[in-house]
Amino acid sequence: MQNQWDVQLSFSEDGVHTVCEASLVGPRAPGLRGHGEATRSVEDRPLARIGEELAASRALEDLSHRLKAQANGEIADEGHRPGYLIY
Repeated sequence: MQNQWDVQLSFSEDGVHTVCEASLVGPRAPGLRGHGEATRSVEDRPLARIGEELAASRALEDLSHRLKAQANGEIADEGHRPGYLIY
């Protein structure tokens, strides 16, 4: 069996705040999304790339936590091992 999930990153920016939504997409991908934000300090140069990188990393981290929580829940539902044993 072969399966592929892709991660789609979507950004919105207003010059100070950058928001990123990370989604798993694919025919068999779980419908999970992660959210990340970054805020530019008034002392920083306006470089959109840096805000995107920070917001994306935070969205991917959130997505990772959600994916792990879902997997732990499914393992617990199957009765194999308690979720606290999964790391």
